[in-house]
Amino acid sequence: MIDTADIPLVVDLDGTLTPTDTLLESVVQLVKRSPSSLLLLPWWLLRGRAGFKEAISTRAAIDAERLPYNAPLLDYLREEKSRGRQIVLATAAHHSIAQAVSGRLGVFDKVLATQSGSNLKGPAKLQAIQDNVGEAFVYAGDCAADLPIWKQARAAILVGVPQRIAEQVRQSTPIERDFQRPETGLATWLRALRVHQWAKNVLLFVPLLTTFEFTDIGKLIHIVLAFMAFSLAASATYVVNDLWDLGNDRVHPRKRLRPFASGALPIHHGLLVAGAALALALALAATVSPGFAWMLLAYLVLTSSYSWVIKEYVLMDVLMLSLLYTIRILAGSVAIGVTTSSWLLAFSAFTFLSLALVKRCAELVSLKEAGAPATRGRDYRVSDLVVLWPLGVGAALCAVVVFGLFISAPETQARYATPQLLWLVAIGLVYWMARLWIKTSRGEMHDDPVVYALKDRGSRLTVLAMIAAVMVAHFSVLEFFP
Repeated sequence: MIDTADIPLVVDLDGTLTPTDTLLESVVQLVKRSPSSLLLLPWWLLRGRAGFKEAISTRAAIDAERLPYNAPLLDYLREEKSRGRQIVLATAAHHSIAQAVSGRLGVFDKVLATQSGSNLKGPAKLQAIQDNVGEAFVYAGDCAADLPIWKQARAAILVGVPQRIAEQVRQSTPIERDFQRPETGLATWLRALRVHQWAKNVLLFVPLLTTFEFTDIGKLIHIVLAFMAFSLAASATYVVNDLWDLGNDRVHPRKRLRPFASGALPIHHGLLVAGAALALALALAATVSPGFAWMLLAYLVLTSSYSWVIKEYVLMDVLMLSLLYTIRILAGSVAIGVTTSSWLLAFSAFTFLSLALVKRCAELVSLKEAGAPATRGRDYRVSDLVVLWPLGVGAALCAVVVFGLFISAPETQARYATPQLLWLVAIGLVYWMARLWIKTSRGEMHDDPVVYALKDRGSRLTVLAMIAAVMVAHFSVLEFFP
């Protein structure tokens, strides 16, 4: 093994120093700020890679403070820098991004990067290194595009390099260090797709239960297909939303650990998976019925408008969230071909407004505990809690009032064998919703409230007891009630 302690160390950026792709992040940021720029991307590509990066960089600036960095590699660079070793950043990213990263980290003596007319990748990067650093250098990279540079280097530093490529490097170049990347298997993708959030789509089954048609096999099959379609579509939107909101997620105490914000999953893989999930969701929706397919498209439009615009506006976001919950119930009705009652719609609107406010208050409570004054990317302040608490609890009580009026309605009296038993459900609703708000005030609501309710043992038992009471009230005649 040769001594490389005094040989300049040249480091790649994308995929090496940072696990993300700064060009793709810049494109996402540009489209987020100016959606019409999406139409100009093909035109800019005609200018070549360097021209494309120039066009993007002049319109979208990467915040080097918020980028995820490879901590073990960065620690190694700082250690080598402290020993007097020359450290050079050489990247195919635009020079404006490279300079921002260099200024943020403070470990680089020189920066080589793509500029107008020169895309610094592969052989072009090797030539730039030899011209500016010399023939003797150690190179840190991550992929097959770096093979020509490794072949000419005195030693190689491997950063998350696939085994097949690593073997090729070892055959021609000594290895100074090998930094393995954490495994990103199925569990990581399940987190990215937020499969646990599919639990919210059980709301599609509500019309099947409230109309007591769950013994109809045809309708049951339709609602299961509808559930899968909504779940896959929701996962696609979650991925796109995470890519859309990378900057804000990276400064959030919990969201910074999400797979795309942390760099655990590549951005282009996320786009491919989201596209495939959405295509499959639309295909399943079409097999249920044309009407349900339109409902799914409406959901996608609403959830996209929420993610891209509405979530930044105070109160409008919680109103949209309550609508997104309610539309699932409407979609379930369309999937099985039944009419949704006005009672159910009114009850759903108030219930889900309360749950949406639970979600927002939970975030503000977390920020309050962390000493932060306001949310990033949303128009909420910790001081807003004094308004949001009573608004959320009031919405919950309105839902209970609507349910009480539903019990007394003539159609309910005629449809249920023992409608008086439904007052037990009303009591259960008061307990369940009050319990959610108490958990929120204690800072224990760390998830979407619907998902939390399905995970929480007390909530599950309460909901099951309410469902049981509804079934008994519908099918059983109890003589001791007048």
